[in-house]
Amino acid sequence: MLDKRLKIFLHIVFWAFMFLSPMQYMRGTGMTMFQYMMNCMPSLLLMVVFYANYKWLTYRYFVEGKHRYYTIINFIMIISFAIFLHYWMDFTRDLFQPSYRLTRTPDALDDFLSFVRDIANFCIFATAATCIALAQQWYWADKALRNAEAARVAAELGNLRSQINPHFLLNTLNNIYALTAIDHTRAQSAIQQLSKMLRHMLYDNQEQLVSLTDEVQFIENYFNLMKIRLPKSVDVKLEKDLENPHTKVAPLLFISLVENAFKHGVSSTEPSFIHMTMTQKGNSLCVIIENSNFPKSEKDRSGHGIGLQQVQRRLDLAYYEHYEWTKGVNDDGTVYSSIIKITL
Repeated sequence: MLDKRLKIFLHIVFWAFMFLSPMQYMRGTGMTMFQYMMNCMPSLLLMVVFYANYKWLTYRYFVEGKHRYYTIINFIMIISFAIFLHYWMDFTRDLFQPSYRLTRTPDALDDFLSFVRDIANFCIFATAATCIALAQQWYWADKALRNAEAARVAAELGNLRSQINPHFLLNTLNNIYALTAIDHTRAQSAIQQLSKMLRHMLYDNQEQLVSLTDEVQFIENYFNLMKIRLPKSVDVKLEKDLENPHTKVAPLLFISLVENAFKHGVSSTEPSFIHMTMTQKGNSLCVIIENSNFPKSEKDRSGHGIGLQQVQRRLDLAYYEHYEWTKGVNDDGTVYSSIIKITL
């Protein structure tokens, strides 16, 4: 609404200037208001040419690619108006200055130059109207495209978050199921940890951004839950250095990577480790996840690629061109690392 009002205001100001500026020369000339109004014909014709292009010809023909019709109609209109204006000015001179024609020496070159000047003025206004109309169309089309893209991104983010919930919950319930056969007390503790995580998933996950404190607490709960069922030989560490814990981040962004670390980084026969470090300073967040690399068979790798694809897509949607993600195994294939640096 504000843009529309501003546009109308600018149009009124411009044409008021075009029609009223000659009045400053009326004092002392003996020109009456009627004479002034008769001499407003050039401005009136310029207005017609401008709005014919601004409201009709540009959209009806130029934008549609019918440039030939656009040019022909403008050519006919401009030439007709230039001829009409030539005779109109002669008519007003004869009406208000009858002695002018008697004292004027006919000059074909002067008449031709006046005719060309009028055509040039009409062409300038027609071109300006077309340029303004095209610029406006581009602006609104670009704004609509950006709004549509923002809505699409929000919808896709919501869809990805809804995909994370059942995938994460399934893995966690499998862990608790395995724990019930070992120790009922520890299973109860695991359920309590799960309830805290579900609270984060059900409520905070619906927000576009959550505090870094809540996200870290969620990951800590997951680590605690996983450590309950792991043997003591597995070295599990979660370290954090947060300059501003209230910094906002996208929710559940790293849980898929943590899940993969526990799924593919633990061996039942060899020493294993899972280390995660989260560092936040200023507007920079760095997350490093390292784990011993024990690749699963193709049968056991279900969901691994999907989880990484979700992380990649969420990073693209939430932090496009504001993040770096380096991942892979070391040279001897014993350690898998994932390093994400985000500019918040």
